[in-house]
Amino acid sequence: MATRLRRRLAVVAQLVVSFLALLASCPLLRSAAEAEAEAEAGESGYAGDRIDRLPGQPADGVDFDMYAGYITVDEHAGRALFYWLQEAPAAAQPAPLVLWLNGGPGCSSIAYGASEELGAFRIRPDGATLFLNEHRWNKEANLLFLDSPAGVGFSYTNTTTDLYTSGDSRTAHDSYKFLVKWFERFSHYKHRDFYIAGESYAGHYVPQLSQLVYHKNKGVEKPCINLKGYMVGNGVTDDYHDYIGTFEYWWNHGLISDRTYRLLNKSCVHDDSIEHPSPACAAALDASVAEQGDIDMYSLYTPTCNETASSAARSRRRIMAVKNGRHYPWMTGSSYDPCTERHSTVYYNRPEVQKALHANVTGINYTWATCSDTLNSNWGDAPRSMLHIYKELIAAGLRIWVFSGDTDAVMPLTATRYSIHALGLPTTVSWYPWYDGKQVGGWSQIYEGLSLVSVRGAGHEVPLHRPHQAFMLFHHFLQGKPMPTNSTVF
Repeated sequence: MATRLRRRLAVVAQLVVSFLALLASCPLLRSAAEAEAEAEAGESGYAGDRIDRLPGQPADGVDFDMYAGYITVDEHAGRALFYWLQEAPAAAQPAPLVLWLNGGPGCSSIAYGASEELGAFRIRPDGATLFLNEHRWNKEANLLFLDSPAGVGFSYTNTTTDLYTSGDSRTAHDSYKFLVKWFERFSHYKHRDFYIAGESYAGHYVPQLSQLVYHKNKGVEKPCINLKGYMVGNGVTDDYHDYIGTFEYWWNHGLISDRTYRLLNKSCVHDDSIEHPSPACAAALDASVAEQGDIDMYSLYTPTCNETASSAARSRRRIMAVKNGRHYPWMTGSSYDPCTERHSTVYYNRPEVQKALHANVTGINYTWATCSDTLNSNWGDAPRSMLHIYKELIAAGLRIWVFSGDTDAVMPLTATRYSIHALGLPTTVSWYPWYDGKQVGGWSQIYEGLSLVSVRGAGHEVPLHRPHQAFMLFHHFLQGKPMPTNSTVF
């Protein structure tokens, strides 16, 4: 009898351990008010976030559901992050969940990822009507777009100083709090295969958030946030190697003089941070901007939007963008309207659009913008390298892909190659061309634990400039398969 009792106690103890592990994986961070609000919204807590229809939405072809709304990540400060979920069609379910993050720092994932890259809709020049993106990524996955940190897009804070003290660490922790609460609201996504992806300064956001999720999942047998891997495009990775590769790209493409090339290497490479350049480095970068002229550094061979702003204002914006490696593109693309950023600014400031998205519910006292100048200019902590995180998560067995459009001069392919090479990973498949039909779509190299893919003719926003090739890239990433070496039609 004593033996049976000990066995029962052992079983109870194991159940307690399992329950505690579950709580550690899926902590209940909602306030009583939030829980009550979710109960009123519907059985699963997300019915109130459902988007019935967007203004200007096409009448046909929308075979997927959408949700949007807010998650409070800091009640005391009043920080709330805005999300937009574009689910995969019913026929593709159960599909994985992919979180998309744009960079800046200070730029909106709604403005860029959702509205001109991989999202379901594009905005017409009238700023009022939409059309379906033929190569939308939600054909294969449920896409979760997040405006982060607070102060970006529709995300907000009630504490003004937050806008002047944002940085990498708080952004990662707020994004994690968002995920925990979001998975509570959308509980049917718990344990679903989950990936994080993004571009530009999200080259910091994506690995940092992935590392945080990985650490929180340690010791949990079946984590609610079932992270499987991450993907970064044209990302800020390692300041030293990014600088070397960027300046080399500028010089090799005839964008700067020999003298300025030498000056940049002397003033910036060894001791400077991309986010916080020294006065000498800033002066060298100013010289490079003057030599580059009025071109789109985010996509070298496509026309710029004929902006109405003064040339002096445009020059100031370009200097800031190039100086800090930040994401303020004049939207371009050989087959796209180069002024699409304007159209999104008009569309998302429409009251009827905000109402349909359940956005701006607190009456933010500023107009919606694609990027926040305040956040961008006052960014705080920004570690100089992400390579140590790559090494840790490669060792953990996560699927990691890095991709790069080869006509981006802001965070160019050469910078990415130098940074990835610094990891010292053994090569399993050497550099080879991959194909989209009968055309070379780009090149790839496969290392132990990481795949590097270039996309031929794409700029900083790969899905904007090469939508079909970007969709192929996404498909192969989700499948964990190398880019194709033959001309099989995809």
